[in-house]
Amino acid sequence: MKIKCEREKLLHAFQTAASVAPSRSPKPILQNLKLEVHDDKGILMGTDLEVGIRIDVEGISVESPGSVVLPITRFLSILRESSDETLSVESDGRKIQVRGQRSEFQLPSENPDEFPAVGLFDEAHYHEMPARFFREIVRRTVFATDSESSRYALGGVFLELTADHITAVATDGRRLARQEGPAKSVGELPASDRMTIVPTRAMQLLDRALGDKEEILQLSARENDVLIKSGRIVMYSRLVEGRFPKWRDVFPRRDNTQRIELSVGPFYAAVRQAMIVTSDERRGVDFTFTQGKAILVAHGAEYGESHVELPIAYEGPEIVITLDPRYLNEFLRVLNPEATLLMELRDSESAAVCSTDDGYAYVIMPLARDQK
Repeated sequence: MKIKCEREKLLHAFQTAASVAPSRSPKPILQNLKLEVHDDKGILMGTDLEVGIRIDVEGISVESPGSVVLPITRFLSILRESSDETLSVESDGRKIQVRGQRSEFQLPSENPDEFPAVGLFDEAHYHEMPARFFREIVRRTVFATDSESSRYALGGVFLELTADHITAVATDGRRLARQEGPAKSVGELPASDRMTIVPTRAMQLLDRALGDKEEILQLSARENDVLIKSGRIVMYSRLVEGRFPKWRDVFPRRDNTQRIELSVGPFYAAVRQAMIVTSDERRGVDFTFTQGKAILVAHGAEYGESHVELPIAYEGPEIVITLDPRYLNEFLRVLNPEATLLMELRDSESAAVCSTDDGYAYVIMPLARDQK
C-alpha cells in the first residue's frame, strides 16, 4: 500500500475516528485505526466492538491499493506535528513509512486482516432527518442519562421512531429531557414503531463526529444495534439492553398550573449566580415567582447566602419551589440565550415542566425542604 495524502484532511478524519478507539483493551489491535485505500479513495475505520466508525477520507492519491493498521498515538502525533501539506504513507504489512519534505518516520504495524470489520450502511429501511437537528437531539437529551441505574436501562437515549416522527427521551429518575421532531421514513415500514436505546457514549461520539454541516442523516434502528450515516461518516452502536421506563407516565398533568414565560439568557445568568454558594450537602435553591419578578435564594452552610432577583412578566399568585440548580443549569445551557421558555408550576411538591416552542420539554423533580 502506498498513498499521498493531504495532511490536514487526514488529520481531521483521524482525530474523529480515534475518539471511538478504547484507551485500554484486552485486544491491542483496537488501539489502532485501519485505513483501506483503492481508486483514489481512503476509508478510515475505528472500533471498540461496541461502537464503530467508518470515514471516507478526502485528499488521498493512491499509488498502490491496500490496507494498513495505524497506531493511534504515534501516527496522530506525526500528523499534528508535521508542517508539510502532503505526506507519503507506505506499508508492506509489517512496518509503516511516513515521509514529508524533510522528515521520515518508521512505525511498526499489525496485520490488517486481524482488525474487526466495521460495516457499511446498506439498509433498505431507515429514517431521514437533517444532521444538524439530530445533533440538537443529542445535546438536548444526553446530559440527562444515568449509567448507574440498576432498575431501568437509563444509560442511553431512548429513541421512538414512527412513519414521520422521532422522539428522543433521557432520564436519570430526577429529571427527564424530551425532544421531538420530524423524521421521514424511507423504505418499507416495520410492523410496529421502532423503539431503541442508544448508549450515552455513542451519542456523545456522534455529536463530535457530525459537526455542523448541512447534511441529511440516515438512521436505521435494528434489533441489536443502530446504524447512522451522515455525509462521509457511518457509525454503528450496540444498543442498551433492558427496559426504559414509561416516560409518558412521568410527565405530570399540566392542568391547574401557573404558566411563566422566561427569557433563557437572563434566567440562565440568575441561576448561575444563585448556585455560587451551593454545595453537595446544600444544593437547593428556592425559586419564588411573584408579581413581576423571580427571586432565587440559596443558603450554603459553609459558603454563605445568595439572593438574586430577576424581572419577569408574571402576574399570577406567588409560588415557591426548591430545585437543584445543576439540573436547570444543564437544561438552560443547551438553549439559545435569545429564546423564550415556558415554565409550568403547580406547587412546591409537584414537578416543574419547562418547554420551548420547538418540541423540547424538560421535567425536574423538586427538592424537599430538608434536602436543601
